[in-house]
Amino acid sequence: MRRGFHQPAYCLGWIVAICCAGTRPAFAQAVPANAPAPIIVPIMPAPQTTGQRELHIKKIIVQTSPLTNSGINIAKTPQAVQILTHRELTQNGAPDALRALQRSATGVTLANAAGNPYQPSLFYHGFEISPLEGTSQGLAVYVDGVRFNEPFGDTVNWDLLPEPAIRSLTVEDANPVFGLNALGGAIDVQLKNGFDYHGGEIEALGGSFGRAELDAQYGVQHGNESAYFAASERHEGGWRQDQSSNIQNFYGTLGWRGTHAELHASLTFARSRLNGPGTSPVQLLAVDPGAQYTAPNFVGNHYAKFALSLNDQIDAANAIQAVAYYDYFLQKVSNGNAPNDLPCYAGSPYLCQAGTDVLSTTRGGAPIPNFLNSNFYSELDQESTNTNGYGIALQWTNTMPLLSRHNHLVAGVSFDGSETEFDASGMIGGITPLTRAYFGPGIVIDEPGVDVPARAAFHSAYVGVYATDTFDITKRLSLTASARINAATLDSTDQGGNAGLTGNHFFSHLNPALGAAYQLTPLLTVYGGYSEANRNPTPAELSCAGPQNACSLANFFVNDPNLKQVTARTWEAGLRGATPLFANGTLSYEADYFHTVLNDSIAFVNAPTIGRAYFTNIGNVLRQGIDLGLHYEGGPWHAYLDYTYVNATYRNGFVESAGGNPAADANGDITIVPGDHLPGIPQNQIKFGADYDITPKWSVGASAFAVTSSELFGDEANLNKPLPGYVVTDFTTRYHITPKLEVFGTLENITNTTYYTYGGFSSLGNVYVSQVPNLTNPRAYSPAAPIGGYAGIKIKF
Repeated sequence: MRRGFHQPAYCLGWIVAICCAGTRPAFAQAVPANAPAPIIVPIMPAPQTTGQRELHIKKIIVQTSPLTNSGINIAKTPQAVQILTHRELTQNGAPDALRALQRSATGVTLANAAGNPYQPSLFYHGFEISPLEGTSQGLAVYVDGVRFNEPFGDTVNWDLLPEPAIRSLTVEDANPVFGLNALGGAIDVQLKNGFDYHGGEIEALGGSFGRAELDAQYGVQHGNESAYFAASERHEGGWRQDQSSNIQNFYGTLGWRGTHAELHASLTFARSRLNGPGTSPVQLLAVDPGAQYTAPNFVGNHYAKFALSLNDQIDAANAIQAVAYYDYFLQKVSNGNAPNDLPCYAGSPYLCQAGTDVLSTTRGGAPIPNFLNSNFYSELDQESTNTNGYGIALQWTNTMPLLSRHNHLVAGVSFDGSETEFDASGMIGGITPLTRAYFGPGIVIDEPGVDVPARAAFHSAYVGVYATDTFDITKRLSLTASARINAATLDSTDQGGNAGLTGNHFFSHLNPALGAAYQLTPLLTVYGGYSEANRNPTPAELSCAGPQNACSLANFFVNDPNLKQVTARTWEAGLRGATPLFANGTLSYEADYFHTVLNDSIAFVNAPTIGRAYFTNIGNVLRQGIDLGLHYEGGPWHAYLDYTYVNATYRNGFVESAGGNPAADANGDITIVPGDHLPGIPQNQIKFGADYDITPKWSVGASAFAVTSSELFGDEANLNKPLPGYVVTDFTTRYHITPKLEVFGTLENITNTTYYTYGGFSSLGNVYVSQVPNLTNPRAYSPAAPIGGYAGIKIKF
């Protein structure tokens, strides 16, 4: 009952209708020259032959480490690998990495707690990576060999990616060589340069919800020198109350190529102002689907990065790859929340901590007066994170035969360091009656053990030493052995009068891996293996790691106990292959089984104080499942059908405060038992898409994405009705007026389905909602956008 499709007949009907419809989906455009080649390319027979086609098998190269130019044939890789290129990234017109991953990458789903389209959490096989603090980050992300996870909380801010400049996205299953946080795998982003992209392109798009985008890119090569730049402006007014996005990105790179070496220097700049209304109580959404609960909900990011990369092919068998970088990241966050401080009693001259007779206090221990003479209060939580990051990585690639067999060895070392200044405080102030937005001036809250201002400096140093070797035991059987040692030093120094914030932590772990790939035929490979990975607690987690020292999602820090590092042990097995189909077509297929157990998993669990939580080790967590995929390329057709099953469960029991969960016991707690499902992870997902070239100039396409229900966040004990599943369908079309002038259009959510990608609970009683004066249901959802239409134009030169 809990794991079926929401409205199953409706879901199945849409999938069948798309598969069988008379409208013929089509290729959006041809794959560019720099895209990975298909596994097989059919060659039509000459008239004098017997009529059978010859098959020319091309290699797909996948990277064995974060640094480029050290890849191996995918047929020898002992884990699942997916590569998204230009076609997938621009399927709906403008480049959109997150939508491409959700639409085309098997096993990927998006959830949006913040309510802003550029701030989703990405789940892959049940492992999460998010821009929001308070999530258990489980994936590593790299951009041109540079670690993209922010060192303070391992978060990933998708809005900082220069999307027009993305050449490819690779999703790779567990591989210890990708370092810290690669518990469930890694996402490797490769950017363009002037050697692989020539010419220019300008693209403009506009449509529903005030959305407007402008992208420009240009690449040029003169002999051994090259240049490339990409710039983008994105604006969206949003469809919900106080929802908006303003993002600017720039990426530029200069390249030099010698007889055997290639050097690139790049600059990245990004700025964003994101307002997301977050979750709202379901009774409020029933009255106004676009309503927010409390405001503001603002995130502002500033980012700059300079990087140098080198590839030196010393001789036919030896090469050196290196990267060095410096980046700057400044984030400002403002969150309006329900108050934890209210008048002690009717007519009280002071405020008390909610539900107690303990006086609320400000700096110096002074009591906070009932300055509004009412219950109409709210709290504004503010934080500032300022990080300077720097690092270097160096590796050696050797392809010299071993025992007269092909051998591919990669060995390297990496260092990533950071210096972070963090400030946070909470203020009690008023709240507007209709929009529930905080207003001041307010009074700073300083309540030891509950809510205190914080200011601290954090230093991190991550060192990794790794090696991976792929050895051909026979012409068909390849064995890959890998290992990486991760060592991390994390230091914190209080700068705000709270001596307990000062601390030192050290973590280290050796992560081995062993796998094999066997080519049953030149077009069919089976593989399997075992790997380990780890992540250490982040500075954010270490500073909020006890029930007596809880923090809000804005992370207010006090002295806390140490946390254990998280280790992942993964078993994986699968197959991938291809076969000719129809006159000129190729059907490729994949099947993959994964089984990962996290030891000492870290979770952000509710604290007794409303709106507060803390990080703690909760024992073991299991994520296992299967991926199945079919992809067809032939003539004017491109189509795919993917299915993923994920079973994500707790293997140890624990007790936490229920927060807003209405299923709390008499003590206000919920009890999680082994076998309970992790929140936010649907067990089943289906992806379908098809494109068709109606004429050489005109193409159309459709895609659908369906997921089953998932448990609510805050209901780790699975005591409530889960978040409903949903089906979403998009339609695209494009027309080439000339070879260099193209127009395109997209309809998203063409059935205008009402659905929610995130669900949890809101605290009731502390915020007056004029639209629903008597709120009784604490369930809170983050609604997705209704039907939207967009059109654009692309000019090449």
